[in-house]
Amino acid sequence: MTGADVLLLALGAVAVGAGVLVVTTKHLVRAGLYLVVCLGALAGDFLVLSAELVAWVQVLIYVGAVVVLLLFAVMLTRAPIGASDDLDRPGWPAALIGGGAGLGLTVLLVDAYRWSTVALPAAGTAERLGEQIFQSWVLPFEVLSVLLLSALVGAIVLSRPDIGRAGPQRDGRTVDLVDSLPGGRR
Repeated sequence: MTGADVLLLALGAVAVGAGVLVVTTKHLVRAGLYLVVCLGALAGDFLVLSAELVAWVQVLIYVGAVVVLLLFAVMLTRAPIGASDDLDRPGWPAALIGGGAGLGLTVLLVDAYRWSTVALPAAGTAERLGEQIFQSWVLPFEVLSVLLLSALVGAIVLSRPDIGRAGPQRDGRTVDLVDSLPGGRR
């Protein structure tokens, strides 16, 4: 076992540990910061594997943009910053689903490759990576951006208590927002 293997395993352990902390903590801001650690450890794994471009894209896009978007969403929705007991759910369904998915992927991988060695392609360049992303992978990137945007809009809508409820009541009737202001309609 070489030093690169040990470093790869150590960074993988940090990524897995931070990932577990992301889903088990009750503090939303801490979950975002644990996500930064997890994604940073994955970028370190890419650096150890000599995929410098992918590592820096990981840092710039995921750590820099997605986590900032997550923290802005937390701030915009006025979510509780501290521990939140209403977000606590039983962990066994998630563990069961995650374990089942991991076992299924392991069986699929073993069945597909049957412990055989796979010849690696030639080392990639930034030009070849750019061609692949902007020719055949542009649609998944756009779908992901729309998904993140809709999740942010959904979080804002869910955080607004006045959406979907009747307006203020006065004498048993619903009052328009303008009517409820001092001075009423003008």
